[in-house]
Amino acid sequence: MSTDLDAALQEADVIFDFTRPDACNAHVAAALRHNVKLVTGTTGLSPVQIDTIRQAARSMPIVFAPRMSASVAMVLEHAATLFDDGYDVEIIEAHYRQKTDAPSGTALAMDEGIRRAQKRALDSCAVYGRSGETDTRLLGAISFAAVRCSDIVGEHTVLFAGAGERIEITHRALSRKAYVDGALRDACFLRGRQSGLFDMCDVVGLW
Repeated sequence: MSTDLDAALQEADVIFDFTRPDACNAHVAAALRHNVKLVTGTTGLSPVQIDTIRQAARSMPIVFAPRMSASVAMVLEHAATLFDDGYDVEIIEAHYRQKTDAPSGTALAMDEGIRRAQKRALDSCAVYGRSGETDTRLLGAISFAAVRCSDIVGEHTVLFAGAGERIEITHRALSRKAYVDGALRDACFLRGRQSGLFDMCDVVGLW
């Protein structure tokens, strides 16, 4: 095992990056230097850091997927098309106590996927937690709540709440194996591709 990134990439085909934002940017730059494909699920990236990934994808293929479970991508986007008009949406996520970004990257990706499936503007209203006296819920808003405790691997629940009914879709990761399987699937998807930015919806063929 080598700690020299450039040496390690001499014979590599893919970089798997599940680190922190500063390290992710370094891995993007290294992948460009060595013409290596990239699969990243790093969360907490700033808009500037995400733009760096987008720019790099013009020259190399990248799967950028904060949610590595293919099952989440397939189920949620389909449900979003069914529960569109007249349904409020809430996203509740829970992770281990050491996680430093909130909402989770998966929760934000869920938000984007729901808006895309429902053909809503991606920059429309989002609500991050509630405290004290709050205003009436805005039509079309998607709200987030974050839980941080113990050793929870990752849990995400999306509520589609209509008049007199509520549909809940919950994904619980019982181990990180689901993420590993998703990352390997991503790497296979990138085989033969020369450039482009992709997510799990592309990988599982939803779009």
